[in-house]
Amino acid sequence: MQKIFISLSLLTFILTACSKNDDLSDGYGNFDAHAEVIVSAQATGEILSFDINEGDHLNRGKILGQIDTIDLHLKKIVLVRQKESIASQLKDIRATIAVQQQQLEINLTNQRRIQNLYKNQAATQKQLDDINGLVDLNKKQISATRAKRDGILSKMQSVDAQIAQVNEAIDKCSIKNPINGTVLVKYAEKGELATPGKPLYKIANLQTLELKAYIIGSDLNRLKIGKTVKVYYDKNKKENFSIPGTVTWISSQAEFTPKTIQTKEERVNLVYAVKILVDNDGSIKIGMPGEFKIVD
Repeated sequence: MQKIFISLSLLTFILTACSKNDDLSDGYGNFDAHAEVIVSAQATGEILSFDINEGDHLNRGKILGQIDTIDLHLKKIVLVRQKESIASQLKDIRATIAVQQQQLEINLTNQRRIQNLYKNQAATQKQLDDINGLVDLNKKQISATRAKRDGILSKMQSVDAQIAQVNEAIDKCSIKNPINGTVLVKYAEKGELATPGKPLYKIANLQTLELKAYIIGSDLNRLKIGKTVKVYYDKNKKENFSIPGTVTWISSQAEFTPKTIQTKEERVNLVYAVKILVDNDGSIKIGMPGEFKIVD
């Protein structure tokens, strides 16, 4: 009689488990940020200000802090003075070209007059040769002076490029937020030394989150990238919230199972990681457990 009672109890347990299995989800995991950005320093210097806190919501383009720029500003002053000195030479060169151009115009007028006189045999060959030589000399002088002017302009352009580099470096000393999102981790504080590549803070847009979950190999053929699934997360001890999610990634390798296992029975029990993108109204937090069910 006792054996019969145990058998009935076991049968009841199996039937109950089977009925519950119909309500079980196909995969389980945790929610994480979809696209985290680690913002790093782009300049070297002391962090003069950096007023953010973990949990702050920041808008894209907001200035969050400042790295010391004194050395860069001093370098810029030197370059500006250098450009002014070069520009003063350019002023003299332009005046010289103007004088030479005026002299050329006078000599060209004299050249035309002497050429007419020579045709009428009223001027000698020497007079014609002399004026032709003066015109050629004036043209060469102007050409040489213009080449000197172009060299000065090239120097000024080089200084302008250096000033632009310094301005860019000064701009990079401003800590600018790259995306709309929430600060997850703050790595640096005011007064610390920043170097290019040093992490300052981590930020992510929490309006969309990822559920990284795991599914057994036997259900893998029911899932594909782009498929819509039902995602669940805890409402209370007995109820769940349900939202739609989109599969964005499926691992090509199994986890938690030795690669040497090759039997058919074991292959269907392999576990594969998947990522499911969901919209978040603020009720889902990073690290919360979640699960999903494939909608056939």
